[in-house]
Amino acid sequence: MKNRTLRIILVIAIIFLTGYFFGTTKVILDWQQYKPVLNVVSKEPPVGLVSVDFNPFWGVWQSLLANYYDKSKLDQQKMLNGAIEGMVQSLGDPFTIYLPPVQNNNFKQGLAGEFSGIGAELGTKDKSIIVIAPLEGSPAEKAGIKAGDTIVSVDGQSTVGWDLSKAVTQIRGAKGTKVTLAILRNGQKQPTNITITRDTITVKSVAMNIQSAKCTSSGCSNISKTTCSDSNCTEFAYIRISQFGDNTNREWMTMIKGISDKLNQDKNIKGVILDLRNNPGGYLTDAQFVASEFLPMRTLVVSQDSGITKTQLNVQRQGLLTDTKVKVVVLINKGSASASEIVAGALKDHNRATLVGETSFGKGTVQQAEDLGDGAGLHVTIAKWLTPSGIWVNGKGLAPDVLISLDSKNPAEDTQLEKAVFELVK
Repeated sequence: MKNRTLRIILVIAIIFLTGYFFGTTKVILDWQQYKPVLNVVSKEPPVGLVSVDFNPFWGVWQSLLANYYDKSKLDQQKMLNGAIEGMVQSLGDPFTIYLPPVQNNNFKQGLAGEFSGIGAELGTKDKSIIVIAPLEGSPAEKAGIKAGDTIVSVDGQSTVGWDLSKAVTQIRGAKGTKVTLAILRNGQKQPTNITITRDTITVKSVAMNIQSAKCTSSGCSNISKTTCSDSNCTEFAYIRISQFGDNTNREWMTMIKGISDKLNQDKNIKGVILDLRNNPGGYLTDAQFVASEFLPMRTLVVSQDSGITKTQLNVQRQGLLTDTKVKVVVLINKGSASASEIVAGALKDHNRATLVGETSFGKGTVQQAEDLGDGAGLHVTIAKWLTPSGIWVNGKGLAPDVLISLDSKNPAEDTQLEKAVFELVK
């Protein structure tokens, strides 16, 4: 079963949606060429189905059609979608979801590139709708939405009992329109209303450059996106991945050789900082691809356990940054999930990198996207993934080697990045 063919997706909290669907162009072709797993809807029960008495279901269906007083409310397609959604939700897995045709189409359009929304990835925790991370520069971030925020209502409607699909549907909308979210943040007793104007969101997933900082024996500060030459100035390679989407590998390959060449030519560059903060994840194979840049051939990146079989994903290409003389620090926080946790976990377990920041989100399952053929879609959790040392991060996350939070009193100062630079020069 090929990962790309099945489009095995690590969904960070069923991903990316309040408007944050990643990718741009390649996925259009992927979906055009995609062969639905369930491309024929059968009226007969599947072979091997455990005997279940469906009479109560049809009895309720017929009673509603015959007796419900407002016949205008009896949308049978909507009733069917609701029944399927209820069946999927009965598993108690927030990452296994049924997407009716409209939502599934929105999902695929979102993967295809630009979309209209507020730019925040959603997840669920303790049956609440939460923000995994706002997209950098998005309307959500500009309005003050933060990773970990709980959304208690949308335009005055309580989110109690909502699944992610409904939350996404309610929060997304046309460019220029407004949506008001009631946000409950850690330490708050009463929610805060935040009104956000939706906009067109365009995502570029990879950024690389050489940066500098002023460092002393006690720490580093004054991060700058420029090079420098004085004695107290430290240069480092900064790599930021915002998601593991359709263009991540291509964007990575267009830039990584330039960074590698600079590291080889200028020995004053102290190493690499890989910033995975607020990265909600994406494709499993993209995580394998990026981790391969730093690890030797045939090194274990991640294991999958379906409960029946176990599969190992190893390094399968020659990376440019495998020399252990090139120090690597990985930045993570509570918005780092899924594929970003796979990369961080692989580099940590193989002693290739030091993790700096906060404990990550903790999303340790793999989803398979299925097109049902009638326009609807199904995302099914097919396995859990384990770090090379056998750790399942689900619900607990990856703990950093160096724990440090951002300074809430001085948000303009990136104390986590400063600490990461200090780890390079130690």
